[in-house]
Amino acid sequence: MDPTKAYSAIAQQFAIEGDVLRISPYGEGHINVTYLLETSLRRYILQCMNTRVFPDSDALMHNICMVTSHLRRKGVETLCVVPTKAGAPYLKEQYNWRVYDFIEHTVTYQTCPNLRVFENSGKAFGMFQNFLADFDADLLYEVIPHFHDTPKRFRDLCAAVAADPVGRAAKCTHEVEFFQKNADLYGVIAAELGNTLPLRVTHNDTKLNNILMDDASDKARAVIDLDTVMPGSSLFDFGDSIRFGASTAAEDEQDLSKVHFSMERFSAYARGYLGAVKETITPREAELLPYSAFLMTAECGMRFLTDYLLGDVYFTTKYPAHNLVRARTQCRLAEEMRLALPQTADIVSALLRA
Repeated sequence: MDPTKAYSAIAQQFAIEGDVLRISPYGEGHINVTYLLETSLRRYILQCMNTRVFPDSDALMHNICMVTSHLRRKGVETLCVVPTKAGAPYLKEQYNWRVYDFIEHTVTYQTCPNLRVFENSGKAFGMFQNFLADFDADLLYEVIPHFHDTPKRFRDLCAAVAADPVGRAAKCTHEVEFFQKNADLYGVIAAELGNTLPLRVTHNDTKLNNILMDDASDKARAVIDLDTVMPGSSLFDFGDSIRFGASTAAEDEQDLSKVHFSMERFSAYARGYLGAVKETITPREAELLPYSAFLMTAECGMRFLTDYLLGDVYFTTKYPAHNLVRARTQCRLAEEMRLALPQTADIVSALLRA
C-alpha cells in the first residue's frame, strides 16, 4: 500500500503548511506507526497512535500538550503538536492520528557510540527533569497504571509461575529463583514515593534513542516519545537509562559472557545527569540513584519473564525463547549492579561534591 495515497486525506485534516507531496515509513519505534510527512513547504511526523497500549488518547495527549507547553514557555526545544483544522490535538478516526513538527538537523542513536554521547544523554534527561521540577505532577494522568510498581510486577511474576499456563515454568527456575531471592529489595521507592521521595514528572522510557541529538555537535536538542510521561519518581528515569545504556551487550544477547554492567558508562551518564539536577535533586533521591539502576533492571527482567511464562502476549518476539533470553540479560545486569552498589554510590557522591 502506498502511504501517500492511503493517508493523504488524514494528513490534510491537520493544520499543516503546504501541499502533501510524500508520506513514507519512518523510524524504528515498536508502539506507534510513524511516517514522515513531506509537504511543499516543510516536513512533519505523522503517527497512528497505538490504542491497545494507550487506550485513553484524550489523557495521553493531555499529558503531552501540558508538558510540552510548559517546556516551550521556558524556551526549551521540544515536540510541537500540530492541531487538526478543527483545533483538536489529535484526529479521532477509525484509528487515532497525530502530527508533530519535524525537528530538522537531528539524529538518534540506537546504541551508544561513545561516552560523550551517553554523558550528553544524561544531561538531556537531567535537564528535562530540571525544567519540569516546578510542574505539578498531579495535573497529569497515569496513562499506564502501575507502570513502575515493582512490587506489583513481582506479584504478577509469582502468579504467572504458579499458573504456568503454557508449561514454561520448568525452563526458567534459575531466573525465578533470582527474582525471589531479591524480593525484599523491590519496595523502597514505592514505599517512599510522595513522602521522602517527591512526586515528579517522569518520562518513563529514557532510552538513548528517545533523544534527538544535533547532527553536527551530538549535543541533545530535544527529548521525544512523550507517550509515557506520567507522575512518578525521577529515579525511574535514571535507573532505566542505566539499564539500557550501561550494558555492554544488546538486550537480547544470547551469550551472557558478553553482558556486563559498565561502570565507565554509569559514570559518564551520572556526570551528565547530576550536572543538570544538582540544584533540584533531594538528598534521598541522590542516595537511591545507584539502587534505582538495579531496581529498574530487575523490574524489566520480571516483565520479560512474566510475558514468557504467559506465552508472549505483550512484547514482540522473534523466536519462542526470546523473552527468556531478555530476562536472562536483565538478571545478569541486575546482579552486577547489586554487587557494585558501594562503588556506584561512591561515584555519585564524588560527582555531587565536584
